[in-house]
Amino acid sequence: MKRIEIEIVQLPHGEGLPLPKYETSGAAGMDLMAAIPEGDEIVVAPGERRLIPTGLQIAVPDGYEAQVRPRSGLALKHGITMLNSPGTIDSDYRGEVGLILANLGQEPFTIRRGERLAQMVIASFAQAEWAVVSSLDETSRGAGGFGSTGTGS
Repeated sequence: MKRIEIEIVQLPHGEGLPLPKYETSGAAGMDLMAAIPEGDEIVVAPGERRLIPTGLQIAVPDGYEAQVRPRSGLALKHGITMLNSPGTIDSDYRGEVGLILANLGQEPFTIRRGERLAQMVIASFAQAEWAVVSSLDETSRGAGGFGSTGTGS
């Protein structure tokens, strides 16, 4: 498993919260927490979306991105997901990592300081260079789109 070093800043409203970490040896994602003031709450009503601060800034190395994704337990139990998922934190972004949460559930969802709301995965990527051609090679699928490969076995 490849490891890379990523610089991180804990902003004043994130101080005292643990840094993101892998919870198991096989984990791909690190949990991100809500950095809201102690004693405060953010309520996300059904159908509402909110930007939740993490209190973190990161410097992702060139050739990598940080992907921000929903947590499956929150999605299943409460209908909480992330819009723009997975969100990408580019290597040249230096602002605070924010979480765009949406409540697809039936009940209001209350967020408190330190609540684990999302996960962050570090991934390498390639940048494309376009090669303009007059036609593409043929494949067995061809131009078949949404649902064209069937749903049965």
